[in-house]
Amino acid sequence: MKTLNMILRELREDHDIKQETIAKYLNISQQTYSNYENGQRQIPVTVVKELARFYKVSTDYLLRPDLSYPGSLDMNAAYIDGITMHEVVFHMQTLNATGRKALVCYIRFLHQENK
Repeated sequence: MKTLNMILRELREDHDIKQETIAKYLNISQQTYSNYENGQRQIPVTVVKELARFYKVSTDYLLRPDLSYPGSLDMNAAYIDGITMHEVVFHMQTLNATGRKALVCYIRFLHQENK
């Protein structure tokens, strides 16, 4: 099971961001941030909230590693049930215009249902 520090490292690497950049955003030293990622220092709740805002993910995602990360840039990583985002996009692109419109309507419907 992934820990918070592992998730933070993966997010940073997925976004191709340096530790210094995150440290500046958080107004802390690079060494302090490095200690967070290495698990050598406890991460304050306020920092978790700021990192969730920075990466545009929920704090639940950061604190509950069983949730899948919807913003991963790795199109070949498993997205859900072993299906990659590449496969999802490929299947979307093979739909005709009517099918794509119906899919977008359904996604909007599901999104509203989750609010």
